[in-house]
Amino acid sequence: MPNRLIHATSPYLLQHAHNPVDWYPWGEEALQKARQEQKPIFLSIGYAACHWCHVMAHESFEDEQTAALLNDWFVNIKVDREERPDLDSIYMNAVVAMTGQGGWPMSVFLTPEGKPFYGGTYFPPVPRYGMPAFRSLLADIHAVWHNEPARVLQAADQISDHLLQFNRLPVQAPAAPLALSSLTGAADRLLEQYDWQHGGWGAAPKFPQPMAIDFLLLQHQRGNQQALPAALHALDAMQRGGVHDLVSGGFHRYSTDAQWLVPHFEKMLYDNAQLARTYLRAYRITANPAYRHTCEKTLAFLQREMRDPQGGFYSSLDADSEGHEGRYYLWTLDDIRTLISDPFDFDLLRQAFDLRPQGNFEGRLILQRTASSAQLAEPLHMTAEEIENRLQRCLAMLHQARTPRPRPATDDKVLVSWNALALCAFAEAARFLDNAAYLQTARSNAAFLLEAMHPTDRLLRAWRQGKAQHNAFLEDYAALILALLALYQTDFDPRWYASAIQLAEAMLQNFSSQDGLLYDTRLDHPTPMLRPRSLQDNATPCGNALAALALLQLSAFGENPRWRTLAEEMLAAIQPQAERYPLAYAFWLQALDFALTPLRQTAALYPPDDTSHQPYLRTIAQTSAPHAVTAAAAYPPPPGAPPLLNDRPLLNNRLTVYVCENFSCNLPFNP
Repeated sequence: MPNRLIHATSPYLLQHAHNPVDWYPWGEEALQKARQEQKPIFLSIGYAACHWCHVMAHESFEDEQTAALLNDWFVNIKVDREERPDLDSIYMNAVVAMTGQGGWPMSVFLTPEGKPFYGGTYFPPVPRYGMPAFRSLLADIHAVWHNEPARVLQAADQISDHLLQFNRLPVQAPAAPLALSSLTGAADRLLEQYDWQHGGWGAAPKFPQPMAIDFLLLQHQRGNQQALPAALHALDAMQRGGVHDLVSGGFHRYSTDAQWLVPHFEKMLYDNAQLARTYLRAYRITANPAYRHTCEKTLAFLQREMRDPQGGFYSSLDADSEGHEGRYYLWTLDDIRTLISDPFDFDLLRQAFDLRPQGNFEGRLILQRTASSAQLAEPLHMTAEEIENRLQRCLAMLHQARTPRPRPATDDKVLVSWNALALCAFAEAARFLDNAAYLQTARSNAAFLLEAMHPTDRLLRAWRQGKAQHNAFLEDYAALILALLALYQTDFDPRWYASAIQLAEAMLQNFSSQDGLLYDTRLDHPTPMLRPRSLQDNATPCGNALAALALLQLSAFGENPRWRTLAEEMLAAIQPQAERYPLAYAFWLQALDFALTPLRQTAALYPPDDTSHQPYLRTIAQTSAPHAVTAAAAYPPPPGAPPLLNDRPLLNNRLTVYVCENFSCNLPFNP
């Protein structure tokens, strides 16, 4: 018999809809049942592409005996962390406070009022990894709940007090003015921590850090001589493969080793959107065709495998297929020898990727580039371009052969903030690579987000199979504002700009706080215990950092000057932590960089019946700097166009361009 999750739209919740556990979705029905029966709540939080979530489901939640204990002793609630990042944030902070670490699946025991009193992550069915058996843990929790209720309530109150304190900003003296020295200090720390042997930051598991790389690219443009080599070294290390799917494009979630070879094989929309954009930015700086190729192949993967016919992008691809992690992506040497029949090409591929008969992962092969085309070309008296073309043809053959394999499952829900990251990538790629197909993808995605995800008086977060639900969070509003501004500066359609303004007004009305920084949830959004406020970036930029940059950009277009002041106050509050812990505040640092850079504004107006302006508009769009904003329209500018276009008449009744630097404007000219 299915449980109550059968009515969910989340693929993760639906994975558990036929468990013998009597699961509830988060909501008043489950909370009321816990209060009426005075039972503790077992809260399990995960997501569809989570490998260890699948493991715990198979071991425990599909087990009849374990389910009987859960059903007798607890009210059981399942949450998709991607749909409800507010709940995930609150209870992850609790688990970290209790255990010193977090992760998914997250397993938390709550009072009927929603206060956590015990928690962890994955629990095995038998004692191992230094953890108790899950059934034994359930029995212990049940016994303590009935025999020592005062102890449970005391623990719950202590943890709740900690969460309330954690959610408050530290009281400081008046914030110091925004300073270039903070950018320099943050860049110095990133460079000090950089792994020059393998690339990236930290030991295994090693995560891509696109926000940190983007920040270093910005610092290179400020003249930091060490920033670009580190940024490119990191991009090169990931690009070689392992964590990068060289056959079909796209990046896996992270590397389980320091060498970027063996990934955790799930593919997330947010990683691929951010990395495509970062490789594009590196290409613009260096003109290295390898970075363009990686960007384009990543975007092709998103278009081919992650796109809903209505225009949204799906959330993730699972790590597992055929019951094994990574099976879809792995090869044997015999597989490759059979597919690449030309002996020269096979030998070339073997040398380029160091293909060994014994494999490099559990007897199979993960492709990782070990020799460059230039290294291979010299002894063969060929050009590097010839070698690379042959290798790419071989990889295309592998892609064609791999496509019919049983695929990893797709989490086909559409999330606003993650889609906004993809929208930014496609809009900028359309602009800087002059690609009409990317522009069509970006427009389709933007229209979908504005229509399907905003059906009533508010933006909603998640959509699947025609149904949108859950209040959008701060990160959704702010990321979508930035994405719409990126698209506006690509095609200059005032619809995108006007929508960004409407979202910004709603964001400030519904998420503001007295101390200047914004809450993650709307005023009318129900959450237990507190309104969460995340200030550190994680795998995606935090909502407050996105909002700060969005307000700065909108103000640069001539909108409310108070918005720039608010953004600067937000940055001032975070500046000390951002300088000290740059990996945790890398998007904040990008916003700080924008705030501290002299602003360049370009306004272009043209006669309504003139079409000769289009090549020039493409040129100024494609050559815009990171801290420039560009607006364009037929004269007079239509309703909803940026104020930057107001009061700027045509010169000689021709295309007229106004360039302003740091709020001081030059004379208009006809290009």
